[in-house]
Amino acid sequence: MAIAISTFGEFKGKRVDQFRLTSVTGVSVDIIGYGVAVRDWRVPVAGSERSVVLGFDSMDAYAQHSPHFGSLAGRVANRIKGASFDLNGKTYKLPANAGDLQLHGGEAGLGRQVWDGQADEGNNSVRFTHFSPDGAMGYPGNVNFSATYTLKGNRLRLELAATTDQATPISLVQHQYFNLGTTDDVLDHTIQVNSSAYTGLGDDLAPTGAILPSRGTIYDLRQPRTMRDENGAPVEYDMGVALDTGRSINEPVATVISPARDLTLKLWSDRPGLQVYNGVWTDIPVPGLDGKTYKKHAGFCLEDQAFADAVHNPHFPNVIYSPDRPYSHWCEFEIA
Repeated sequence: MAIAISTFGEFKGKRVDQFRLTSVTGVSVDIIGYGVAVRDWRVPVAGSERSVVLGFDSMDAYAQHSPHFGSLAGRVANRIKGASFDLNGKTYKLPANAGDLQLHGGEAGLGRQVWDGQADEGNNSVRFTHFSPDGAMGYPGNVNFSATYTLKGNRLRLELAATTDQATPISLVQHQYFNLGTTDDVLDHTIQVNSSAYTGLGDDLAPTGAILPSRGTIYDLRQPRTMRDENGAPVEYDMGVALDTGRSINEPVATVISPARDLTLKLWSDRPGLQVYNGVWTDIPVPGLDGKTYKKHAGFCLEDQAFADAVHNPHFPNVIYSPDRPYSHWCEFEIA
């Protein structure tokens, strides 16, 4: 099907393009070059259509107020303790943007850059590319990144890749905020994740290095549950879980069902971890899509990724890539 291309706005003197993918099942996905953000995602429901992500209708709102709505985060997603790391005998200092941590690659990380997009109508996909120079946000290496979104039926697939000219940490993540329902919060969605463990956090919200069993805790999502406790109070999720090893790559790592049970989201991924977040810090002062108000718990994220702060925890899966070890990562969502 034809891919509609338009100009969404401008950021720091660069034009921001929007690409609209549509499928034979009636799904439409709008993706903008700013941060490769999935700006809107609409699916058919009972003869109508429903927007299932949080986003904005203007570029200014993204630049001023977006908490990575729908975008890619990197070069290193999640938190880096002390906003620094050692690599090959050298200490790299990073600009901190969350207390003394660096979060999602810093204030000028990949989710806040304008990427170049190219439509591929034959595959109903868009390939975005971005060159990140040596020293960007404190990281070593000249890195060429690519991100390809492909829509087939009700499935949206993301393929990420990067090549570098020297050793450097890379860990990207898609940062969709979903709301499959029609209310202002996601607390009554039912969530299930194939994970038996989580990464313990310190007071600064950076991992301690411990991988802890989730059985008997609020982090035990092996059986479907809502995001409320037994008294109906909200459960605040902002934790990294370790996905079960030995799982079949053909099985979804997470499943979420809308409160009315009229939409189901499934996520597949090749990553070892998943950050489960339900909008604990969301409080957006400007209107979102269709004039919606986004307050606490307005959306949930399933951020498939390497473990947070892996640069300080050598027993975590390795996030150091090099000329002879290029980066690749894929995930796929189905909403139907």
